[in-house]
Amino acid sequence: MSDWSLLTNHANVLLCITEEPDIRLRDLAEKVHISERAVKRIVADLEKGGYLARERNGRRNHYEVNTAATLNGPIAQGLQLGALISALLPMIAGSL
Repeated sequence: MSDWSLLTNHANVLLCITEEPDIRLRDLAEKVHISERAVKRIVADLEKGGYLARERNGRRNHYEVNTAATLNGPIAQGLQLGALISALLPMIAGSL
């Protein structure tokens, strides 16, 4: 098995949150196979980039994915996040 992945940890975290908006960071880290600290940094990056919003709900967080956000980068620039999620999620939903 390869030691790299086509989808980045940022993409994996975002897809998991899309599937389960109330997921705990600890559980998210376990699913993505990275540390909880790395998940916290990624969630902060996604919030800062406008891809994700966090709302406190009692002792838990609820995450809202901004599907209208546009992607950055030289290739996918301008593509809406929702289009990417709509394309990927049905194919990988069972493995999340």
